[in-house]
Amino acid sequence: MIRTLSSVAPLLFGVAILLTGQGLQGTLLPVRANLEGFSTLSIGLMGGAYFFGFTLGCLRGSTLLRRVGHIRVFAAMTAAASAVPLLHALWVETWLWWVLRFMTGYCFAVLYVVIESWLNEQATNENRGAVFSAYTLITLTVLAVGQQMLLLYDPQQMQLFAIASAIVSLAAIPVVLSVAPTPRHAEGKVRLDLVRLFRTSRAGSLGCLAAGLANGSFWALAPVFVAGYSSEVSLAAWFMTSAVLGGAVGQWPLGLWSDRVDRRWVIAFAAVTAMLVGTTIWVAFKVMSPLVLMLLGACWGAVAFPVYAVSVAHTNDHARAGEYVMISSGLLLMYGIGAIVGPFFASVAMHLLGSGGLFLYTALIHLLLICYIAMRFARRKPAPEEEHRKFVDALATTQTASQVYEDEISNDGAALPNR
Repeated sequence: MIRTLSSVAPLLFGVAILLTGQGLQGTLLPVRANLEGFSTLSIGLMGGAYFFGFTLGCLRGSTLLRRVGHIRVFAAMTAAASAVPLLHALWVETWLWWVLRFMTGYCFAVLYVVIESWLNEQATNENRGAVFSAYTLITLTVLAVGQQMLLLYDPQQMQLFAIASAIVSLAAIPVVLSVAPTPRHAEGKVRLDLVRLFRTSRAGSLGCLAAGLANGSFWALAPVFVAGYSSEVSLAAWFMTSAVLGGAVGQWPLGLWSDRVDRRWVIAFAAVTAMLVGTTIWVAFKVMSPLVLMLLGACWGAVAFPVYAVSVAHTNDHARAGEYVMISSGLLLMYGIGAIVGPFFASVAMHLLGSGGLFLYTALIHLLLICYIAMRFARRKPAPEEEHRKFVDALATTQTASQVYEDEISNDGAALPNR
């Protein structure tokens, strides 16, 4: 185990640097856009553009890997991703920021493919869980660190954009200098069958869609929501940090619980709790203290973020051998569709109902998910416990991009280690 972690240490270090920059950008851009007078709808569409690029990068980025290899792709994508923050700072135009966020989403998706497929290549059946647990822990930690870097300078100045650019650039150094063998190349193509996906698990498929609708809107618009509560930029950084850390804490107990019961109960519990917390924030956020707001943000993250991972696990419980290519890519697409369109509907809710409309919108999404899960309880028996596939924690930003690439290899007939 120690030897494996040592061999992938440069990759994990590169991830830590890269996602620190992403965490900073993710909060800086909505905050700056709000200060520049962008409409809530424009900011929501900016978030949707990011997830559109991310989804496309997950599904199509492996073509680049087949053509030029992992090292060159990583270097090219970090170069492109590091240039984007500077372009944001130089030209503050709504339409251009949409294009730049699309580019960022695409670049980061391909970067995830490179890193995660590399980690999978180095890990073994015995230590894969530990390796990806370390990866997820690093991801969540540095995302929180990136949020806090917003406090260093005025978001209306150039410094934070330059820092984000420099951080992303530095991420290339440990990766391109790594001596770890590069993963084998995939030759096949992912074939999507959404009809078969829904037949496999309607609850899991719609759970991923609901996670995209709610979580994608949160990432895109939560800083704008906080701006409606207070003009203090520091509060936006702390609120986002609390939600990320809450999501980190919530992954494990809900995941372990889902391994022991019908996972639909866990999805329903998470959705009910997220709905109640979201409704509470909507009703009382104008009168609650900043500390209470951050605590509620942590509670919301703890139950809303794991919905995707539990939904994926539930769908895999019902999948047949040979269907995992279709399952992984299809569920990623469902999340991506939700994350693309969700910020638009959330921004409309915020325009009509005020900043708190964001969490009323997420509460409505979770209510609809609850209703559907309740209906599915009456129509489908749970999967036998011996058919449960082990839960893998994820925030739908990690261990998803590379899944499509890795499954392409599996589709070609090469054996993949069990996940």
